[in-house]
Amino acid sequence: MNLNKIAIIGGGASGLMAALFAARAGADVTIYEHNNSVGKKILASGNGRCNIINTTATYDDYAGSDPHFVTYALKQLNFHYFEKFCNSIGLILDIKEDGRCYPLSNEAKSVLIALKSAVSDSGAKILTDSKVTAITKDEMYFTVQTLQDKQRYKKVLIATGSEAAPQLGSSADGYSFAKQFGHDILPTYPSLVQLHLNSKNHHKMAGVKTTAEVTLIIDGKPKEKVQGDILFATYGISGLAILDISQKASLALSNKQRVSILLNLLPRYDKASLVNVIEKLFASIPNRDVHTALCGLIPAKIATYLLEDAALSLSTPVSELNPKEVKKLAHLIGEWKFDVTDTHGFKHAEVSGGGVSTAQVNNKTMESKLLEDLYFAGEVLDIVGKRGGYNFNFAWASGMIAGKEMGKL
Repeated sequence: MNLNKIAIIGGGASGLMAALFAARAGADVTIYEHNNSVGKKILASGNGRCNIINTTATYDDYAGSDPHFVTYALKQLNFHYFEKFCNSIGLILDIKEDGRCYPLSNEAKSVLIALKSAVSDSGAKILTDSKVTAITKDEMYFTVQTLQDKQRYKKVLIATGSEAAPQLGSSADGYSFAKQFGHDILPTYPSLVQLHLNSKNHHKMAGVKTTAEVTLIIDGKPKEKVQGDILFATYGISGLAILDISQKASLALSNKQRVSILLNLLPRYDKASLVNVIEKLFASIPNRDVHTALCGLIPAKIATYLLEDAALSLSTPVSELNPKEVKKLAHLIGEWKFDVTDTHGFKHAEVSGGGVSTAQVNNKTMESKLLEDLYFAGEVLDIVGKRGGYNFNFAWASGMIAGKEMGKL
């Protein structure tokens, strides 16, 4: 009988990685996955393409009570190491100039097939449709109980993910297990998620997409500025630029802070040059109404409600606008303010912030500081990354470290 029996709760990115490295070290590994298949979040990531890692990752790309927690893991699984690992399991990467990486097939399924095959080759067992209902520990062993049976293990890894995307099987089970063993859980919140707005017109612009510079304002102070696409929706606003500011916005909302965004619809111009651009445009077409004229600068539907906020009639000829009204239009185009009331929730979030306190986990082994032979990896921990492969980055790294450590006798 193998004395190093290991249970891994959760068959996502970090759980599969841990299983592979632990089994390769000679451990008897069993993965418990409550879905009917492992890696569902891997398949859904990157719109089905799987942004598998980022070559540029540092602790600055993460949030949590201690972002430095990730530093050791990222060094152990640096990009060159990870690329060699991927090649060794039959996965070739497509490396983009901005540091994002995808499988060369451009299909997330390739990632899961390669990883799952490697796990199977290692001898690790995968139990699907196996929801863990309880974990207990006596002096020597853990008992892992499911609806079907219970088994004893020397070591346990909690790699259950978070509450984000419950339709893919995510749950808060890991937090419950961790809490039961004395771990503190930092309040969770959705991240990489769309935002709800408090305005009378955003739903009328639903479906309109444009490029903008978005400034996040928390309690009246600017906190972050990003540029990218935005998409108005019936509930509020989406788009890559919105996902990029959503971590700070969501955390602030959970802390009952006031949150708003400023949209700069023409970020290529500064305030002074934007006034000049509008004045020259209007001078060249003096007989047109202001709505028609603005359609040369911004999307027509946005122009409609921007003018409403400026208290200007759409049919007003541009020749009748005074300098103050032109400046007001330029100001709104450059700083159109919307109050944020909520996020679009865990169901629509890619990841979650908060989770198991990293202060109670050894960052060099991923072992609990409170209970010997209990480990954590991935999103269940109070670490959340930016958009661009960073969350997978930490999942692979923390899973690898946990697997190597658990594999030791």
